[in-house]
Amino acid sequence: MWTLIDNGSVLPNRETFGARVTYSLGRWKAAKRRGVNVPRSCLVHPASRINPRNGRISLGERCTIAVGAAIQGSVDLGDDCSLQMNSMIVGYGSSDSDDGRVQIGNGVRIAANVLIIAANHIFSATDRPIWKQGLDRKTIEIGDDVWIAGNVVITAGSRIGSGCVIGAGSVVIGDIPRNGIAVGSPAKVVRQRDATSPESRA
Repeated sequence: MWTLIDNGSVLPNRETFGARVTYSLGRWKAAKRRGVNVPRSCLVHPASRINPRNGRISLGERCTIAVGAAIQGSVDLGDDCSLQMNSMIVGYGSSDSDDGRVQIGNGVRIAANVLIIAANHIFSATDRPIWKQGLDRKTIEIGDDVWIAGNVVITAGSRIGSGCVIGAGSVVIGDIPRNGIAVGSPAKVVRQRDATSPESRA
């Protein structure tokens, strides 16, 4: 149904009447949930999944949430962030606890099929099923002006500094320093962004 209304675009926009109706409805649907803050400047597709569970979700100004994307649990997005198709951010904790919260800065671009999950299953005991052993919740922090390419996994407790680029298919475990370009599994910094490079002066 949404393909007929939003013209089939996976990039959130207001270019057609159908798109404006679609994303207005999606923002309303998300904002009516208790514990969710979505400014009117945001574009949220109705076929996204936004649910704070026992926590709270806060989107900054002009964020875009594409079809099929999901934000669950305790998550903060800064201004001008984008979450593309089939990506998922899962935070934990509650409205009065930051354990397992996902905190994302301004201008962060998150490509398709990215997983950002702020907890791991505890599995040390062999005499109990893994699903009965609980979760180890750790906050994830992502700075400003970060590009996270497609199919990246960001694990609980990771911290990504402002200005970083995370290459497609990478798995982030731990810290990536400011302006680092990181690739691989686990992701390693292969070089730093250079403020004097030709593309930065364009």
